[in-house]
Amino acid sequence: MAEFIKIYPDKPSEAAIAKVVKVLQNGGLVIYPTDTVYGLGCDITNSRALERIAKIKGVKLEKANFSFICHDLSNLSDYVRQIDTATFKILKRALPGPYTFILPGNNNLPKEFKKKTTVGIRVPDNAIALEIVRQLGNPIVSTSIRDEDDVIEYTTDPELIFEKWQNLVDMIIDGGYGDNIGSTIIDLSEHEPVIVREGKGDIGIL
Repeated sequence: MAEFIKIYPDKPSEAAIAKVVKVLQNGGLVIYPTDTVYGLGCDITNSRALERIAKIKGVKLEKANFSFICHDLSNLSDYVRQIDTATFKILKRALPGPYTFILPGNNNLPKEFKKKTTVGIRVPDNAIALEIVRQLGNPIVSTSIRDEDDVIEYTTDPELIFEKWQNLVDMIIDGGYGDNIGSTIIDLSEHEPVIVREGKGDIGIL
């Protein structure tokens, strides 16, 4: 059964974050808060954990559209081809924030994603998520946790999330109520920005 841990978003405890990081380093799956909906994540470097997330989501790993949660834009060059100044300015304006940006991937992508030409990058405006990635030292691969009930779409109450997910993951963070609107997805991999999904992020940043 998953461990249920309370972390306060305004001042995340170093010790609590360290516990989360240890779970991730050991190949565990963690449900954590973002600036939009709760996410399901694992260490980007752990193949076994990536396979587990793909299995839960019912997708083939190499075809999965997972996001990479980064601490800031300094992680970009690890996985993204060199981008032009205009693209970088959009990213600087929008992040941290409720956006997922699709960018051209480079040759350093983890082997599970080698066939992908693009990668979704997130830098959420949430201190818990950012601290986890900072302490871990590399991005986490993430996907939102949808509800089977299409009316709800996203569960916002951490205790209800725990009830449903406790036997599927290793740790669930209670970081307060989540949002029920996903991130705005913007494709910046071609010459012109394309809005893939309008969500919480204002498209006026383009």
